[in-house]
Amino acid sequence: MGKKLAHRIREAKEKARPELKGEEGWSRYNFSRTLHLWPHKYVDNVERIHERDFGPAQFIERFERPGHPVIISGIVDTWPAKERWTIQRLGKKYRNQRFKCGEDDEGYSVRMKMKYYMEYMESNKDDSPLYIFDSTFGDHAKKKRLLGDYQLPKYFTEDLFHLAGEKRRPPYRWVVIGPSRSGTGIHIDPLGTSAWNALISGHKRWAMFPPHTPKEKVQVQRTEGGYQTDEAVMWFQTVYPRTQSESWPADCKPIELIQGPGEVVYVPGGWWHVVLNLDTTVAVTQNFCSTTNFPVVYHKTVRGRPKFAKKWLSQLQIHRPDLAAIAGAVDLSQPSGLPSSSSSGSSSSSSSSSSSDSDSEDSGVGNPSTAKVKRKRKRASSGDSKSDSSDEDDHCCASPKRRGR
Repeated sequence: MGKKLAHRIREAKEKARPELKGEEGWSRYNFSRTLHLWPHKYVDNVERIHERDFGPAQFIERFERPGHPVIISGIVDTWPAKERWTIQRLGKKYRNQRFKCGEDDEGYSVRMKMKYYMEYMESNKDDSPLYIFDSTFGDHAKKKRLLGDYQLPKYFTEDLFHLAGEKRRPPYRWVVIGPSRSGTGIHIDPLGTSAWNALISGHKRWAMFPPHTPKEKVQVQRTEGGYQTDEAVMWFQTVYPRTQSESWPADCKPIELIQGPGEVVYVPGGWWHVVLNLDTTVAVTQNFCSTTNFPVVYHKTVRGRPKFAKKWLSQLQIHRPDLAAIAGAVDLSQPSGLPSSSSSGSSSSSSSSSSSDSDSEDSGVGNPSTAKVKRKRKRASSGDSKSDSSDEDDHCCASPKRRGR
């Protein structure tokens, strides 16, 4: 590794996760040598469908309205990304473009040129590596070409937040690139939104839990994970075995799956999920508000982002008076009906979730990253347009601030 590359990597690591204090901290558990990511036996109990067999209305009634996760095949087959988003082609075409791979303690993005990240991804021995989770690619002159490489799946074309304008809305789409052992810690996506994750290459291991699952049951305890508490790789070592025991509540059993190339995962709002990259992966993911999940999303948005909610409502009154009427009937004195998760702290993996979306049922008290999230909120409210962290928990490139996934 050349001096310049080593310097860039060290600089990014120190900014993204200063608590790890050097290379020893990044590889303390020696997971790159001792951990076998591919389970010899694993559960895959998610329902799978092909997009040719379900129209949008059928999908809403079968999966979105009742809130059932599902894997969809066939969607990615016609995307240019299937050919263009190889590691080699991305590394060449965007080699000098900077992508987000973390966040510092003040909430500023940590970015690395693609050419440096590609070399890091190939050679790293980190327990939970830096993870590209970039939500601003659509705003950049060169990186926005990525938008032309995929289309919105037919089930997820409705996007009610767009009525408030691109500059005003919360981050909602991410390009996600990471090596094995990177991933997204356990989280719930922000503001009650649902999400889809389309995997172009590689394999991701998922565990998903229904909204009523107690937070304390699915989160890694600090005494178990140390500074890797918020990492997906640590979650599968500590919490996952407990989910397989007889003492685990039957109504909180996880939906498990390994997502392969070309598959799209639908994540209903309110579902806890954790995602681990089993090998090098390239994906795109988006969160969305639709007519179906609007009542919950509006409720959470009013409580989590009141100024934005007011501007959003003014546009709904013009363009969607039917939903504006529903918004007026939302009882804010009552819980939204879905839980929220706090940001999992400063880590190297990331997702698209956030704790800015806080309900009375989840204050974030006791979370090690609460202070960091508060600093981020303060910056967001002061109008820092350069920050892409507002309302981000995996998910994208620090632990669930995000996204990602």
